[in-house]
Amino acid sequence: MSGGTTTGDAAALSGAAADRARRKRAYARHYWPFVVPAAIVVVAVIVFPWIFTLWMSVNEWKLGSGRSFVGFANYERLWGDERFHASIWRTLYFTALAVVIPVVLGTAAAIVFHRRFPLRGLARTIFILPMMATPVAVALVWTMMFHPQLGVLNWILSQFGIPPSLWVYDASTVIPTLVMVEVWHWTPLVMLLVLGGLASLPVDPYEAAKIDGATGWQAFRFITLPLLAPFLMVAIIIRTIDALKAFDTIYVITQGGPGTASETINIFLYLNAFAYYNMGYASAVVVVFFALIIGLALLLLWSRERFKDAAR
Repeated sequence: MSGGTTTGDAAALSGAAADRARRKRAYARHYWPFVVPAAIVVVAVIVFPWIFTLWMSVNEWKLGSGRSFVGFANYERLWGDERFHASIWRTLYFTALAVVIPVVLGTAAAIVFHRRFPLRGLARTIFILPMMATPVAVALVWTMMFHPQLGVLNWILSQFGIPPSLWVYDASTVIPTLVMVEVWHWTPLVMLLVLGGLASLPVDPYEAAKIDGATGWQAFRFITLPLLAPFLMVAIIIRTIDALKAFDTIYVITQGGPGTASETINIFLYLNAFAYYNMGYASAVVVVFFALIIGLALLLLWSRERFKDAAR
């Protein structure tokens, strides 16, 4: 009897395994028709361009002339190119300011708009209007405002007895001035992200803190900020990505000038590719810039995990 039962169980298990195998084959037949088109798009849009860029980076290739394989000569040239080194530092400087200031101001604005007050909805709507405009339109408007003689900004300064500024026409002020445009344009985005985080915070910790006699600053420091850390990290990551790839606003306002004072990596890359037609050298810049972005992304993701652990 026992032997018959064992044989029956084995047969049932074998039948179940065969049934699972049939379902798996049937699933695969229905699965691949959906996966293959997506895979083709990914290869065509992402994989192939990167392989082609890597291939171009090891060639000397100017548009309108022949191509020759040079190995790592373009990367060696980048290693000794002081203009490229300066563009990296300008990019990092611009990115740091364009991330920290909007995050701080956006967080402060979110705290203000989280409170109830008359016409709060209208105030929120007005505050987020700048992010609705396209970067090129924003750049054109601010270019007129920055004009040393005709710009409205210097007129405002004159009303307070402050000497006029050269704004983007001075090498010492061009990067902070461009950051000011970024802050005006993208602080509302940070405000919306943090405002969503504030709306999701639990009430119990604040009630317990109030019972314990905590001040408003203590509640903000030890409750609000730790709970908002994941939302702040999302805002920081988004702003870092936007600031690193900033091109249109900078190019429309300064074209990398005065001189090379606002020439970030994106401007340096654009000029080499489409002004000097040196596609091989520009491709090497793309590869190095991509490695820099990967490094910053890994650092931000690591920081995000640390913030998540601290918030638990």
